[in-house]
Amino acid sequence: MEAAILTILALLFVAFVALGVYAAVKVTKAAKRGVDRTLDQARRTVEDTTLRAKSFGQAGAAGELARLRLSLRTSMRATQDALQAGVGQDASLKESLDLFHRLSAHGLELDADLKRLEREPDRAWVAGQLPELTARTERITSSADALRRAARDRALRFAEDDLSTLSAQIDVEAGALRHWTDPEPAPGAASAGTEEPGRPTGNPAGATGRAADAGPRSEPSAITGPDPRLTAHPWEKSARPETTT
Repeated sequence: MEAAILTILALLFVAFVALGVYAAVKVTKAAKRGVDRTLDQARRTVEDTTLRAKSFGQAGAAGELARLRLSLRTSMRATQDALQAGVGQDASLKESLDLFHRLSAHGLELDADLKRLEREPDRAWVAGQLPELTARTERITSSADALRRAARDRALRFAEDDLSTLSAQIDVEAGALRHWTDPEPAPGAASAGTEEPGRPTGNPAGATGRAADAGPRSEPSAITGPDPRLTAHPWEKSARPETTT
């Protein structure tokens, strides 16, 4: 019996240790991913700032290469962010995202070519390559911009359709809330207060005599107001009973 208990305790200890190691590995990986994302973001920011400075501060082929790289990176990054943000709400953007991944391969290849040319010492030869590089950059950025704008227009159209439907439903509901009618009188209510012409009015003599005879036999009832406890509104608190000392 004691051996079985010791075995169970040992198994529990091993399980807890394994669970702790697994949790530590997961936390470490998550922290590493967070650090990598931060480093990537910082690296991209530094590279963009450097390219922007070169595009404005350097003339000739060097400044043009920086301008092309900056235009390419800005367009591709904006399109990627727009598609990835919209694919969670619109599944049809998945195909557009797949097309963008294929376009990204061409963009990465072009960016690598532009980056290599930045280190090319023969500036005259680089200047001769600029027209072809400019045309490649414009083709890629135009395709990326077309995907991004189409995704944006699609999202705006869906939002407009949803808003139109919602406005129509609200108009119907508002009209229903404002539609009220007074209750119609009962069929006999209108004729109850009118008397036929020619019929005598007032109490007949017999009724007057019976009322006079009944007077001495019963005490007149006192005129009292309604009990406030019975006529209180449902939102009012009930009054506490008074106490006497």
